[in-house]
Amino acid sequence: MDLTYRDEQRMLLESLDKLLAAQWAFEARRARARDAGVDRPAWQGLADLGVAALLVPEAHGGFQETPATLMLTQLVLGRHLVQGPLIPSAVMATVLLRDSGNPVSCQTHLPAMAAGQQVFSVAWLESDQRHQAVARAVLAQACPQGWRISGRKKLVWAGAQADQLIVSAVLDGEQALFVVPTRLEGVHLQDYPTLDGQRCATLVMDQACLPEGALVARGAAAQSALQSAFDHGVAALCAHAAGAVGRLVDLTTGYLKVREQFGRRLASFQVLQHALADLLMHQEMAVSFAHVAARGLGSADAAERQYLLSAAKVGVADAARFVAEQAVQLHGGMGMTDELEASDYVRSLALFECLLGDSDWHLSRMQHGIPQT
Repeated sequence: MDLTYRDEQRMLLESLDKLLAAQWAFEARRARARDAGVDRPAWQGLADLGVAALLVPEAHGGFQETPATLMLTQLVLGRHLVQGPLIPSAVMATVLLRDSGNPVSCQTHLPAMAAGQQVFSVAWLESDQRHQAVARAVLAQACPQGWRISGRKKLVWAGAQADQLIVSAVLDGEQALFVVPTRLEGVHLQDYPTLDGQRCATLVMDQACLPEGALVARGAAAQSALQSAFDHGVAALCAHAAGAVGRLVDLTTGYLKVREQFGRRLASFQVLQHALADLLMHQEMAVSFAHVAARGLGSADAAERQYLLSAAKVGVADAARFVAEQAVQLHGGMGMTDELEASDYVRSLALFECLLGDSDWHLSRMQHGIPQT
């Protein structure tokens, strides 16, 4: 992978960093976390910089950027702990539509998503499933108006914040993907906050009536598109967490430089200097594994791609766990208190391992292929 920044990448990252420093600082981020909705002006600001259009093909108003650009952007976003529907919409749903093989769905939705006018999420988990799964209990059938869909999905990331959901279902005995408006009659979302300040939802559909064009893909095309969305989501998460790790290391270092004990700054004690060196080493590990994830996305071999992505997810999770635990320890326990910004990063990194497959699942995928659990 070429690690040299292009001029366009450098300008994007500098502009993004300035925007986030101004609009996503500690208090502003906390205020957004208390709101169940999407901060539309803030979302539009990200879209205006091209964040929502990075993976959208040029034919649909996007930039069709590389996995390397996705990684670099998510590193900056993670450093500022930008959450909400960013990965579900701008990464997973975008890639799913892009790779669905359905030009009508792409033309209908991708330009509005790239422009920041529409927020999407993906609903694929059912009540008895963990991690990656196939639809079993959500059923769709043809009707005179198009399609009727019923069933329940759990843990829909930013589900209630989305305007539209891409839902997996069983159609005539095969997998299918449908675009379901969140405000459609027969669609109900139960929204709730998560430990890291993000939001999830339980989706219940009761004979919701969809137009014929709501079908995005079915059969092998649906499975392939959902897998591609999952893989891109894992890569984006790895880079986002690596950025958060870097910021938490900085916060912890800054804390030790100003706190005093026995008349000396904590950072002057040799044992704590060694502890900071360990944090920096794990920070570099997290960034290196984010590069591995981006490298995996660029692989044409499916087995190699999934192996590298799983290895990166496990590696970043190990580094994130170490840094989060040590940050709390070095803050003397204050790192988990709500008053300190460090606690936001600790909670985010604690939840990172559970998102899109935990370490046990990814280790199993590395060894045996894709486990359906």
